[in-house]
Amino acid sequence: MRTLLYGIALCLFAVSVQAAPKYHAIAMYGTPKYPAGFPHFDYVNADAPKGGTLRRHVIGTFDSLNPFIPRGTPAGGIGYLYDTLTTASQDEPFTQYGLLAESIEMPDDRSWVIYHLRKEARFADGEPVTAEDVVFSFNTLIEKGSPFYSFYYGDVEKVEALDSQRVKFTFKPGDNRELALIVGQLQVLPAHYWKERDFSRGSLEAPLGSGPYRLSSAEPGKRVVYERRADYWGKDLPVNRGQYNFDRITLEYFLDDTVALEAFKAGRYDMRLENIAANWATGYQGPALNRGDYVLETFHHSLPTGMQGFVYNLRRPLFQDRTLRKALAYALDFEWTNQNIFHGQYRRTRSYFQNSELAATGLPSEDELKLLTPLRDTLPPEVFTDAYAPPSSDGSGRPRQNLLTAQKLLQEAGYAVRDNQLYTPDNQPVRFEILIDNPTWERIAMPFARNLRAIGVHAEVRRVDQPQYVERMRNFDFDMVVNVFPQSNSPGNEQRDFWHSSAADRPDSRNVIGLRDPAIDTLVDTVIGARSREALITSTRALDRALQWGYYVIPNWNLDYFRVAYSKHLAHPAQNAPYGLPLDAWWDKRSTRDAE
Repeated sequence: MRTLLYGIALCLFAVSVQAAPKYHAIAMYGTPKYPAGFPHFDYVNADAPKGGTLRRHVIGTFDSLNPFIPRGTPAGGIGYLYDTLTTASQDEPFTQYGLLAESIEMPDDRSWVIYHLRKEARFADGEPVTAEDVVFSFNTLIEKGSPFYSFYYGDVEKVEALDSQRVKFTFKPGDNRELALIVGQLQVLPAHYWKERDFSRGSLEAPLGSGPYRLSSAEPGKRVVYERRADYWGKDLPVNRGQYNFDRITLEYFLDDTVALEAFKAGRYDMRLENIAANWATGYQGPALNRGDYVLETFHHSLPTGMQGFVYNLRRPLFQDRTLRKALAYALDFEWTNQNIFHGQYRRTRSYFQNSELAATGLPSEDELKLLTPLRDTLPPEVFTDAYAPPSSDGSGRPRQNLLTAQKLLQEAGYAVRDNQLYTPDNQPVRFEILIDNPTWERIAMPFARNLRAIGVHAEVRRVDQPQYVERMRNFDFDMVVNVFPQSNSPGNEQRDFWHSSAADRPDSRNVIGLRDPAIDTLVDTVIGARSREALITSTRALDRALQWGYYVIPNWNLDYFRVAYSKHLAHPAQNAPYGLPLDAWWDKRSTRDAE
């Protein structure tokens, strides 16, 4: 009798977990672009030859090969060693296609998801990738990994292995439709490898993964080399076809970008994504360029550029005053900086979701007002009455009218200048430090600090080495810093890490500002709970307005294209992806060996 009841229970369990449909891919909204059985992504060359070496560079150093823990500085490129359950296409806003997962089972309400693993999936040592490895990976990252993981996956109630090939994620009650996609981004670690090792400690031992490359060598502070796995289990999957074409990928480390640029022109490495406007304008001139040894090319994209800016640390009492934050923005002369330092290449950033339909422009729409009006008493009044724009100037470098405006704002708020020093209404001097780790930013921050001094504000620009900078950022030990808040076309759970009160005091969080605002918390939750693309756009624009008018950063600038310098022997597909720069689809033209 007991055996019969157990058999019935198993049948009922099987029915319950198989009641939902299975998918080859899931989109945040709508349906995936690529149907089941598609041959490859449109932005790759499926016939790209395999072979050759791609040599790239990194500024800084590394002392660890474990990128998952809040200790040490991990080597670049470690992600090449690991596979995820799913992988995103770069020509859709947010769609995940099966990688380790052959299919994805999910009910309409997205309250849980089951990933069915591919039986052929193997780690580099030949051991199969199982559901137990997924469970181990999730629990280990939550318990011992960077605090980011426990925060990002905080709405996962439990994860369980149903059998060796099926893993189920069950979500907490709520309206977080993104969870089914983001748990698929989990990098899967081998439980058997870590059984006798301490995951919480940094190490320079070569890690084991199931990805397309293995670690060949690592010399801290010098270079790290990855070698393509000829036995990679997933090399023929549609999501991988036309990608991972180089036999070796070498990352050379430099402490200074000026030295790194000269090394590139001397042929030491093959590719640079240039982020310094002056370099792009004048730094590549010389015999190598004249000979055609390398190519300068731009790739336009449709990605949100996010927000880069001088960020106030609201954990400092000085910066609790919104009027002070507003006034100091008038000292940054973007127009002068753009012409004299950036060679006119940039556009001023005004939105936290710049370069996308998610950015707030004009006045709030009727749908936005439905979200904002219940919060009216706690939001800045300008949210409802004005369209935000950062201060513009005459481009003189010493914007007299802007500085007069700043002085007037401060005087009206009770600030006073004595002996060329600005004092707060409670008689505290307005002094702070601008923390940077890159000499390039000295050229930008020093004129800003000079203009601040004209209104009695003493801002010291302090440059520190990268390890010290990383540690101070992790612990929010700064007054003002230059920071980037990157965005995607489908904002979701990561917005909590950027803006939510619950992240303000969590070390290593991305709430660099130190925001603790119930109204913004509510708007963040609205973004995460959006049930359609239209609702997401509306809620994101509403959040954008609250952030804009809080004057939490002094916005910098942006580009809607990538600047790439590369050796003449490299080639790329004719069609670039609109939502990224898929460098893994490039190849070496000197390689004639057919794709394996």
